[in-house]
Amino acid sequence: MPTSENNEPLLAQLQQRLREIADLEGAAAVLNWDRVTYMPPGGASARARQLATLRQLAHAKFTDPKIGELLEGLELEYRDRPYDSDEASLIRIVRRDYDRAVRIPAAFLAEFSQHRATCYEAWAKARQADDFEIVRPYLEKTLELSRERASFFPESDHIADSAIQSADYGYTVAELKPLFEQLRSQLVPIVEAIGDRREIDDSCLHQHFPEERQLLFCHRAIARMGYDFSRGRQDKTLHPFMTKFSLGDVRITTRVYESHLGQALFSSIHEAGHALYEQGISEAFEASPLGRGASSGLHESQSRLWENIVARSRGFWEYFYNQLQGVFLSQLGQISTEKFYRAINKVRRSLIRTDADEVTYNLHVAIRFDLELALLEGKLSIRDLPEAWRERYRQDLGIVPDSDRDGVLQDVHWYDGAIGGRFQSYTLGNLMSVQFYQQAIAEDPEIPVDIERGNLQTLHQWLKRNIYRHGSKYTANECLQRVTGQSLSVDPFIDYIREKYGDLYGLS
Repeated sequence: MPTSENNEPLLAQLQQRLREIADLEGAAAVLNWDRVTYMPPGGASARARQLATLRQLAHAKFTDPKIGELLEGLELEYRDRPYDSDEASLIRIVRRDYDRAVRIPAAFLAEFSQHRATCYEAWAKARQADDFEIVRPYLEKTLELSRERASFFPESDHIADSAIQSADYGYTVAELKPLFEQLRSQLVPIVEAIGDRREIDDSCLHQHFPEERQLLFCHRAIARMGYDFSRGRQDKTLHPFMTKFSLGDVRITTRVYESHLGQALFSSIHEAGHALYEQGISEAFEASPLGRGASSGLHESQSRLWENIVARSRGFWEYFYNQLQGVFLSQLGQISTEKFYRAINKVRRSLIRTDADEVTYNLHVAIRFDLELALLEGKLSIRDLPEAWRERYRQDLGIVPDSDRDGVLQDVHWYDGAIGGRFQSYTLGNLMSVQFYQQAIAEDPEIPVDIERGNLQTLHQWLKRNIYRHGSKYTANECLQRVTGQSLSVDPFIDYIREKYGDLYGLS
């Protein structure tokens, strides 16, 4: 077994270096979590600098030539190990990440990191003021940096491919564009057919629901799902997210609207779905590149599975609705389970992606995906983005935002990151969620019955065994194939939509 001068095995050397990098990334994650939850506005400038410093240090450690030397030795040493062994998987994933990371100069990474933090603060002000011009120059810089980042991967067929590969390894623009076109061609007629039907009354969701009691019920629901509060917590933020500092500290956030019950409820369940994935990863992968979700799309499949397939099902509310009525007796005491179920599944042409129903959601994602491709390709300028946004909503959904807040400023992604490579994950997750759930009930037909009884652990444990515990050992495509025996397909999702909403709206 190859060793160093002090006789330490190469694998142990690599693991020690990876732990140090994980510690730096964990510290940066804590600072970032605080930045978007409790940090006072006056700390923004210093926090941007602190995050940039930590990320630059982590990047420098990971791109150290010694990592490359260790990988070369380990690839030779473990060349005969099975593909799915922990050692072979670690070496494979680190090699993939390392080869990408060494392309990006540390100085560029630090600049981009600091810019992201300042751009986020400008976005928060612009959103509050409903004025895109406040953040426009920052977003122009983001586009410039996003293009520069893509230039480090000149072999890519499309300028967005490297960003997409970073989030959803194995997918490219050439594959995703036809997928979105297929979805759009299938979904638009369904939306139009539903639009011809009588509108579902969802007024029961639009009453006064005190924040404290909303959070109390959300706490109960996600605990029932299996979210471990001894290894996590929930806080409020402007745009909900999940973050992980270690396998023992996986946190979620939500936002509460006292005039709309669904916002905190479903964002909490959504983020808890992400957190269940991270909390379910094998402890052997702690502080290792294997100890994270396999891809953004696969991660999203878990949050959407819990939020939509489970928590918007009749079966879920057969158990939980009495409890919800107990918390909000004056608001929901006279509302039947069926009326509530129909209300939370109402389909409507809306402006806000995060509020969108299952039928229209992917149309929102397609709009963003197409706009960011146009920006990266130079076919659209940042200055013209708000108008392009309005025009696409008019074309695809027949509605137009009358404010920047409900238009181009509604999503944080471009303002807290890069342009390109993130929105496709939501649609990939929607598609995979249906395929995973169908496989789960094929293997254990009692899962829907257990959900009706309030037993969510049968499903949770199935997901943990088949997906969560493996962390990032397998790509999303590999995981989907291993678990379901199928490749990614639009058809199961469309069939699910037609069956569920055909029943709700009486479609033939």
